[in-house]
Amino acid sequence: MKEVEIKQNLAGGQGQVTLNKLLSMEQMDGKARMFAHVVIPKGSSIGYHEHVNESETYYILKGKGLYQDDGKEYEVHPGDVTFCGSHHHHGIQNTGDEDLEFMALILLGGQ
Repeated sequence: MKEVEIKQNLAGGQGQVTLNKLLSMEQMDGKARMFAHVVIPKGSSIGYHEHVNESETYYILKGKGLYQDDGKEYEVHPGDVTFCGSHHHHGIQNTGDEDLEFMALILLGGQ
């Protein structure tokens, strides 16, 4: 059962982001908070934010983006993987001419 959620200004970002949630909370059995296919349209972003007692990994599928990782910035392209651990910060912006698409996994735990 896939749930689609459209978020405006996610984590203080620009525009909208579509979260295609692939697993329910019950299916993740307390081990994860989200497993989703994320779509960020041209000019939109997920704002810079912190994760506490959880980590988030992105696997870039399509498009081009600017990823912020604890104050550093670098371009991401299809095939790239990012990781944000507990008590670290990240954000991502679509800098290309097409949708930026990636898989996002938020695992619970960490200190």
